[in-house]
Amino acid sequence: MGGARSGKSRYAQELAKKIGKKVAFIATCNPGDEEMVKRISLHKKSRPRNWKIIEEPKNIKSALLKLKNKFDVVIIDCLGILVSNFLSNNLKETEIKKEIKSITHILAKSKFAPIVVSNEVGGGIVPDNPLARNFRDILGIANQVMAQYADRVYVMQAGIAMRIK
Repeated sequence: MGGARSGKSRYAQELAKKIGKKVAFIATCNPGDEEMVKRISLHKKSRPRNWKIIEEPKNIKSALLKLKNKFDVVIIDCLGILVSNFLSNNLKETEIKKEIKSITHILAKSKFAPIVVSNEVGGGIVPDNPLARNFRDILGIANQVMAQYADRVYVMQAGIAMRIK
């Protein structure tokens, strides 16, 4: 977890390289505008070419099940965008919590090492609109659910990983 440009994705990639050779990367971002296209392009260039890349904005459960434990490591990048995608599809908080819990159950049963990248958005001011407040609250809950099931949790600050669990 970490804020914008804190080094979350880079750290996840370096961690994955240390864990195993066979890596699958599930990208949740949909390019919605030109700026996002550029960001995605930079992210793609930073990944090793031998990694399996799966672009899946919503159905993470299906993507995980298709991997069938053929990988040493699976990165999901990023939980914040996944929650945003769910909200864009008008999923309610209870439905999103159910999706996140289902993902954690699949990860817990898998043989690969999972790495889930997420944003930390609860440390700032209270957003001025209901959608932003809802996103912040649901992502906070999603992060709690993931952290509960995780063996280790890191927070990124200024490119530095701090283990909190």
